[in-house]
Parts: sequence; structure tokens; C-alpha cells
Amino acid sequence: MIHDLSTTPSVLNSFISEIRDSEIQSDPLRFRRNLERIGEIMAYNISKTLAYSEVEISSPLGVAQMNLPAENLVVGTILRAGLPMHQGFLNYFDRAECAFVSAYRKYDKSGEFDVQVEYLSAPDLTDKTLILVDPMIATGASMVLTYKALIAKGIPRHIHIVAAIGSQQGLSYVKQKLPTKTSIWVAAIDKELTARAYIVPGLGDAGDLAFGKKD
Repeated sequence: MIHDLSTTPSVLNSFISEIRDSEIQSDPLRFRRNLERIGEIMAYNISKTLAYSEVEISSPLGVAQMNLPAENLVVGTILRAGLPMHQGFLNYFDRAECAFVSAYRKYDKSGEFDVQVEYLSAPDLTDKTLILVDPMIATGASMVLTYKALIAKGIPRHIHIVAAIGSQQGLSYVKQKLPTKTSIWVAAIDKELTARAYIVPGLGDAGDLAFGKKD
């Protein structure tokens, strides 16, 4: 199932508009903070779908019955662009375990590319809830290959795929290729994907905007 959070007007739209804005993008600190805030809002929305159990909490004056999250969460991120959103999720899911994957486009002389996965660090994922975060889903290939790399660490009970902006084509590809127990969360959907697999209007290269251009 695809959850498009842009269909319900909220302050989330303000943060999406700022990461798109070419003038505001020139401030990397603000760009990173906006991605972090997007992560926080999306974490809150996902939290409403999790399983909860009743727990007794003792205060100085008595005992309160509280419903607290009962799932074992792992927040996984595609390096390096996903790091600010990852932090946003940890701000809310502060007891979650973490996973990190390096996935990037390797271009040939013709301009064609393959997605390469080179680095993986993750806990055991068996029967846990995996939240996999990346600011952009363009073709969807990076997200699918990242998931396939991660399940070497065990099969999660449920997967949440999270992106700030996704192309319609990429989201459809992810939905088709990942298990049926996958929920997809996106803050904005763009219809156009160029021949070089860039989202339009998109926002550009999220990793470069957050951390500087790479050689």
C-alpha cells in the first residue's frame, strides 16, 4: 500500500517546498534540518500503524496504564543522502536498532548506469519491523537492491519504505518488487522521470545538497 501524505494538507508540505526551493537549498544546514523534520513527521504517521501493548507506569502519585509500542524496530538508511531523515526517525524511535547500506549509481561511458551495493551494516532482522529510508525514489532500483541486500540478515515481519519524494514509476516498481507485507510512505509524488532517471520537478541531488558535492 502507498501512503501519499501530500493528499492531506499539513506543515509537511512546507518542509517539502523548502527542500525543492533552489534558493533555500543553498543553505545545507537548513536542507538537512528540513529532511530531519520530514523524517520526524513520517515517523509519527508510521507510529500510528504499529502494534501496542498495555504497560503499567508508576508515577510519584500512582500507577498509569499506558499503551506503548510493542514492535522491534530497525531503521535502515541508504548512505549518504538518507542520514538526515534517519536522524528524524531516531528522534522519535529512539530505541530502534539501525542499519546502513551504501547504494549508488555507477555510470558507463554511454550514460547508462547500474545500481551498486557495496557496504552493509545491520542487526538481525528476523521477525522485526524494518523502516527503510531514502529521500528520493527515482527508478526504485536502489531501494529494491538495498532490501535484497538487507534480508541476508533475516526476514523482517513487516517493511516500511519511506521517501520524501518519489516518482510514480519508481513507487510502482518498488510496490511490484517487494513483498506484499510492505507499506510505502511518501511525502510527495512526481509524475515525470527523465531519460537519465532524474525526478522532475524533484529537488536535485539530495546527498550533494546535504553534504556537499562529491568527486
